[in-house]
Parts: sequence; structure tokens; C-alpha cells
Amino acid sequence: MATAASTFDAIIIGAGQAGPPLAGRLTAAGRTVAVIERKLVGGTCVNYGCIPTKTLVASAHTAHVARRAAEYGVGTGPVTVDMATVKSRKDGIMLADRHGVEGWLDGMPGCELIRGHARFEGPHTVRVGDRVLEADQIFLNVGGRATVPDIPGLADVDYLTNVGILDLDVLPEHLVIIGGSYIGLEFAQMYRRFGAAVSVVERGPRVTAREDEDVSAAVTAILEAEGIDVHVGATDMRLVKKDNGFALHTRDGADPIEGTHLLVATGRRPNTDDLGLDAAGVETDARGYVTVDDELRTTAPHIWAMGDCNGRGAFTHTSYNDFEIVAANLLDDDPRRVSDRIPTYALYIDPPLGRAGMSVAEVKASGRRALVGKRPMTRVGRAVEKGETQGFMKVVVDAETEQILGAAILGVGGDEVVQDILDVMTAKLPYTAISRTMHIHPTVSELVPTMLQELTPLE
Repeated sequence: MATAASTFDAIIIGAGQAGPPLAGRLTAAGRTVAVIERKLVGGTCVNYGCIPTKTLVASAHTAHVARRAAEYGVGTGPVTVDMATVKSRKDGIMLADRHGVEGWLDGMPGCELIRGHARFEGPHTVRVGDRVLEADQIFLNVGGRATVPDIPGLADVDYLTNVGILDLDVLPEHLVIIGGSYIGLEFAQMYRRFGAAVSVVERGPRVTAREDEDVSAAVTAILEAEGIDVHVGATDMRLVKKDNGFALHTRDGADPIEGTHLLVATGRRPNTDDLGLDAAGVETDARGYVTVDDELRTTAPHIWAMGDCNGRGAFTHTSYNDFEIVAANLLDDDPRRVSDRIPTYALYIDPPLGRAGMSVAEVKASGRRALVGKRPMTRVGRAVEKGETQGFMKVVVDAETEQILGAAILGVGGDEVVQDILDVMTAKLPYTAISRTMHIHPTVSELVPTMLQELTPLE
């Protein structure tokens, strides 16, 4: 006997950053909603990403500042790190956030939170265990997971991903990280500050490959100044298990790197391979990302994809903005598009890198005439006062329209300062909207106008 289907106005698969707020908007509009989550409510950000990692970064920063206290005339004595307490603090903050989202969904009128793995059985039909659900509209918010590269010997080693490393409550003797991008570098600096020896191994010629070369060089210098070993050009990696850990061979002629703990941070992939998308008429690209249009509709017009699974951004803020775009078009008669937003993100090493828009390399490749401004943080009074003068700020401007094309702020407060520039970019104002504006002294932001007053042609 066939199972009777439960009918809803909408089904949301995945309770990450876009799913719960969309459920809130839909139920407030009088619609019934099923939210399906197979693992942890809150998705990557709450459970494995922003919330726990930035909590750990805060603990690491505190240890770092304490060790430098004598530079500021403050005596602290020997600085020690209790990793069990660090983990406990992280767990408490993360769990409070997760439980908050769970409580929101559980108490939301018109919403049912269903636990289990969802799989399409037809364009409007989804099965979760013994239950069959139907809805006129379906929204995918299924996120992504870490990729594991095909490295000889890796299967013989007890390696960690960004998920497993969060369960550590002891300090590694030597943490080796494969992958020189954002996740890997944040954990590298964090664990070095906790007291571990740390090595970063990158296959390519430099870390943070998507950034301009001067940014990559400055990031490398920041990490190496704290005692992190950075190895690039690791084109022939293989692992050999040893009694007390492993040896990582990187390329011919290079000495192997011996470590006790291994973190693999080489990228992520979307969770789209076991959803039965074919049964719904939803297409994916060669990498598994759901194909969407500018309003985030999939190739099935009644199904939308939000967050990491659509390939339009891999950040919490892009996922939440996806929700806003979908809700605006569906509920507010407000035509919003993905192409209207300016790419922006941050790398949370310390000092952080804040990025908005195009890199200088991308501007050069576009062939347009441009102006560039750059200022070292050693010439930013606020940074000098705080004793944090690493990095620089850089901006690139269209020479004809005078609109800002992109910015990189690598330095104290860079993740906040870059948003001043982002707002002006979004408003499509000329750079003079900042360069002629009086800023507060003493701040890091006050040097952005000065930088913009000293633009030179990009060569």
C-alpha cells in the first residue's frame, strides 16, 4: 500500500543559513513549510564554519596578545593554553547558536522540522525515510562538504578535515596542513598561536592563489613571522605512515615533512550527489553545483537553490543574500538578482584580509584603464598605536567612470574597513564619495580617503 503524502506549500531541504529565514518569511505569509535537515540545524556556518572557527581564532588571538604583553608595558608571566577549555568555550557558543535556530524553527507556526535525508521521487515529491512529502515549491539549501584529494598514502593516515579538527581538545605536536587557502591558513595561525609547530603545504606556487601576488606575499610573510613553515610547489605529494605520525613527501629533492596531525583543507564540494535531482528535472554542472539563473531558479522552474550548493558563493553572507533574493522575488514583488551583488569576503588570519570586487590582476585582464592606490599599514596611525602594522590597503578605480572596481585591506580592522568601500561600490558612486568625506581620527578607515587622493595609473 502506497504511503500517503504530506502536503505543504513549500519544502526547504537543508537548514543552513538560507533555509530557516526563508521558512520564517514563507510562514509569515501564511504558507505551510516543511524544513528537512539530515544532520545539524544551522549548517556549516553554525556547526563547522564561522561560529566555531572564529571562536577559536578569538582564543588564539588572546594567547598571542598575552605573549606580546611586555611590548605594551604589561607583565603577564608565562602564557599557557588549556585546549580542553578552549574547545569547551567553542562548543558552548556553537551549541547555543544551533539550539537558537532549532528553537526558532520548532516554534514557528506553520513550519514542521523533519529530520532525515531527503531524496526526490518526482518533480514535486520528496521522500524522507518512511514519509513522502509534496509541495508546489521546493528550495534547496543543502550546503557542501570537504573534498579529499587523491594523495598516495592518505588513506593510511588518520587525517582531519575542517570538521574533525574541531573535536581536538589536545595540542598537536606538529600540525601539517595540506592546502594554502582560507580554511587552511586560519587553522595554521590559530594552532601556531596555541603552541603547536605548524607547516602549510600548497600544491601551487603561492598561498591564497585567487589574490594578487602582493597580497599572497604579505600573507605568507605574516604567517612565517609567527614561525609557520610555508611550503609551496608541492607537486608530487605522498604520505608514509610512521609510528608517531607520518611523513609527507612534497616533491623530488625536498626533505619530507614529519608531523603528528594532518589537516586536509583542499576545497569543498556541494552536497548534491544523493538528492535524486534527475527525478526533479534539476541539472548540475560538471562539479555538481546546481545550475541556477539570476534569481536562483533551477532548471525546474518551481525549484530554487540557495547557498553553497549553487556555486554562486561559498560564504555565509552569500547564502543569506541568496535567501533575500529569493524572498524578494517571491514575496515582495522586488526584482533582485545575483548579478547585482559585488563579490566580497574576508580571510580571518590576524590581521584579517577584507576583499571586495575585482583584484588588480582581474582589472588588468579586463583591459580597462584604471588607477590604483596603495598604502602600507605602517603609515596608518591607528595601526601604529595598536602595535599592529602588518599588511597594506589597496584599491583599484576605473579611470573613466571613477567608480571603485575593487579593494584589498590586509591589516588591523581590514574586514570592517573594506565594507565602507563596498557600500560606495554598491551605490555606484565615484571614489570621490570617500576621498572627500571627513573620517573620524584615529581610525584605520580615515586613511582610505588619503589612499584615494594618491591614485596613480595602473601599469
